[in-house]
Amino acid sequence: MAQDFLGNSVTLEQPQSEAAVNDFVEGLLACEARVVNVLQVCATDASPYVQACCAALHLFAESREGQLQALPFIDAAQNSPIRASRREQMFVQAIAAWSAGDVGGTVNGFQQLLSDYPRDLASLKLAHYHLFNVGDAPAMLRLALASLPAAADVAYQHGMTAFAWEQCHFLREAEAAARRALALKPKEPWAQHALAHVMLTQGRIAEGADFMDSVSASWTGLNSFMQTHNWWHLALFELERGQHGAALDLYDKQVWGVVKEYSQDQIGAVSLLARLELCGVDVGDRWQDLADYLLQRLNDHVLPFLDLQYLYGLARAGRAEAAELMRNLERHASRATQDQVWAKVCLPASRGLLAHAEGRHTQAVEELGLALPNLLAIGGSHAQRDLFEQIYLDALLRSGQLVAAQNIIQQRIAGQPESRRLQRLSTQVLDQLGLHAVATMQGSPRAAS
Repeated sequence: MAQDFLGNSVTLEQPQSEAAVNDFVEGLLACEARVVNVLQVCATDASPYVQACCAALHLFAESREGQLQALPFIDAAQNSPIRASRREQMFVQAIAAWSAGDVGGTVNGFQQLLSDYPRDLASLKLAHYHLFNVGDAPAMLRLALASLPAAADVAYQHGMTAFAWEQCHFLREAEAAARRALALKPKEPWAQHALAHVMLTQGRIAEGADFMDSVSASWTGLNSFMQTHNWWHLALFELERGQHGAALDLYDKQVWGVVKEYSQDQIGAVSLLARLELCGVDVGDRWQDLADYLLQRLNDHVLPFLDLQYLYGLARAGRAEAAELMRNLERHASRATQDQVWAKVCLPASRGLLAHAEGRHTQAVEELGLALPNLLAIGGSHAQRDLFEQIYLDALLRSGQLVAAQNIIQQRIAGQPESRRLQRLSTQVLDQLGLHAVATMQGSPRAAS
């Protein structure tokens, strides 16, 4: 019987499909473009596992079109004449739940699978994807730690565990796990990414920039998300240390333009372009190019985290379709009665982002203020969700709410004393509050700006 590279048995109709299955399994874990190679055997191998893997790839498009394209593969997996193993049957059921929009069923399916087959790291990766999208980092960590004894020899396992530790704010443990992964496999992009998160959170700005730059030569053969996202992390470090030109150059050359049609590439571009503007950078007509690709997203509503950024990008480009997307979001939220995140978090956040993009800053403060305490529920990482907090802070400043702004800025500087971005904001606010001596006093972090 065929096996994947982790030693899990795989039932195949065609023995030659084994290489494609391994490309899916390891490609998924390594965030490599070869993950799609399994699509090349879907017409010749009717085995349930192959068909379910193909369905998963279409679902990863995070679009309504991708959901429709996954359906024939789900049907083929569930009605295949090839008898699947118990592990494979559980995998098919979890993917089918994903296709049906049943996040709870998807997560439960993968959790049950992993309890019996803890070395099925592809299932761990997929479980992490869904848990991440609903903001349940403790469950990510619980699953990762449970699988660790069975897969301690695999770098990818430690990379996933590192990210789970980091999202739970256990930064020392996250760094140790990431460095363990990199000791086993220096080109482990998810572990590199987890370490970037740790360094950004701890305010190790210069060290983080140097680290990501030093490993960037290894970002070859990656899928567009991982490639652009790691460059996005380097751009964040550049923004924090005041290197606006370098960050804009990374946007043009590395972050935007790899696969412009892909959801994750689009939101990475929206996020970086917005941050550049918040730092006072003139981004020219870049919003217009980006908005051309966001127009396809008006009716997706796959994840609220994505829709928020689609909306902001369209609004910053001045596109009338931003209002259409806002109406669609309101309609979708009224129908998504089983998922209150759309109504209780996504809607006020959407209204706040739209207000900010259109210069209605007092309303932006009010609406974002309602959403921010519960923003964890929309998914995304701490670093990604920080965009919405930066927009909220900018709205406070632009609406003249300086006392609230100063309170936020100074707390952030305490955790990121190297951040020139925060130092400039602090100087600006303190001067406006009449605290000129404080803004320039000897030894203050602001004095270094």
